[in-house]
Amino acid sequence: MSTDTRRFVVIGGGLAGLASAVWLAEAGRDVVLLERRGRLGGRTHAMRADQVDDVPDNGQHVIASGYHHLYRYLDSVGTREHLAFPKVSTLRWPDGRKTTMQTTGLGALRTLFGVHPDAGVGDRLRAARATLRLGWQALRQPADLADLTTEQWFERVGMPAPAREALWDWLALGIAAEPVSKESAKVFANVMATGIRLGLRHRIPVTIGYPTVDLDTLYISGAVKVFEEHGVDVRYRAVARRIHIDGGVVTGVSLADGTHIPADAVVCAVPNSNIEGLLDDLPEHAEIYAAADKLGHTPIVSTNLYLDRPLGTETAFEGLIGGTGVIDEVFDRQIMHGRRTDRAWLYCLTTSGAYEQITKTSDEIVAEQMALLRRYYPAARHANVLQAQVVRMPKATFSQVVGTDALRPPQRTSVPSLVLAGDWTATNWSATMESAVESAATAVRLLLAQHP
Repeated sequence: MSTDTRRFVVIGGGLAGLASAVWLAEAGRDVVLLERRGRLGGRTHAMRADQVDDVPDNGQHVIASGYHHLYRYLDSVGTREHLAFPKVSTLRWPDGRKTTMQTTGLGALRTLFGVHPDAGVGDRLRAARATLRLGWQALRQPADLADLTTEQWFERVGMPAPAREALWDWLALGIAAEPVSKESAKVFANVMATGIRLGLRHRIPVTIGYPTVDLDTLYISGAVKVFEEHGVDVRYRAVARRIHIDGGVVTGVSLADGTHIPADAVVCAVPNSNIEGLLDDLPEHAEIYAAADKLGHTPIVSTNLYLDRPLGTETAFEGLIGGTGVIDEVFDRQIMHGRRTDRAWLYCLTTSGAYEQITKTSDEIVAEQMALLRRYYPAARHANVLQAQVVRMPKATFSQVVGTDALRPPQRTSVPSLVLAGDWTATNWSATMESAVESAATAVRLLLAQHP
């Protein structure tokens, strides 16, 4: 239970809000968590598939080995054991070619320097030279990098087409959820620099892993236990409208239903799309609102396909490569979760930067994704869809196109008892789970310094 009579209000029950509430509770603070919906998790949660008696997620997550703030959160809620980091993943082409990407040891060098099956010696040498240039410029960034797209940066360093097709375009799309023709080179460079520094500091290469359980089990269930143990007051359907400030000090939060909640400090952990109006009493609110608006949104579409037969995947997640770069990713939940297949086989597909797909009907998207699978997996040609779930997230992340890097506001505000959190605030990462949790760590540290 709380040992501090001061009240800390956290607005938003997404990952940034969950981490903020957990760590404030662990520090012995009296915490109220306000969530506008009827469940926690924000854009990160599990669902139900009743027809096949399963619990899929609303979108497949991958996790980098450098996500140290996220690991701290998972340690706090007791679920860090539910992560796996495979040594290999697979890339496929529609004509039947495939290759294996390794992320550890000497195999990682082959991945970085040209994993394309058609890459010749010259291509690999050019890829190696371009990769070294990328790393150097990520650490010592050119002054005009913020004005370039990632595609222009790749062209500048001389990254050959086979290396881009097999790795770099796919990697950039995963980091910023935007096509390389739109994505900010500085966003990609910042994440690359963070990965290099973490690798050098810990002498461990940054690799990609995944959860072995559903997202509720990974992120939410353990947090609820922490809240119960520490007496956190979780209020659902609580729509915050305004954070009240008097004399440079937070005094409370008003809700849409007219309720006023007294507060001595507030963590405002809402997405950039929901910030308008909350900060009206903050002197710099106009600048923050403008930044939130300019950051915009990037759509992501996730499709859970329950099939009557296996596809023949070889690794937990596979990239599907087309003539213009990565089209999609396929996640095999049998390999990832060890799930039973007596009812169906579950495959999760994600489309980042899904500007065209987001406007289509569910039937159109399912048909499109099945047509995609049939191009790459012979077994899919005769597969039947037993159940399908399409999850459209038109505001999945803030946009990370050219011109947005400098817009992200810091967690600190001019009012010491009010801090911001969320993946859209300024962190060392792009729009990731780690960015959300890093922002929470900074926000909590700032408040605890003010309220020791």
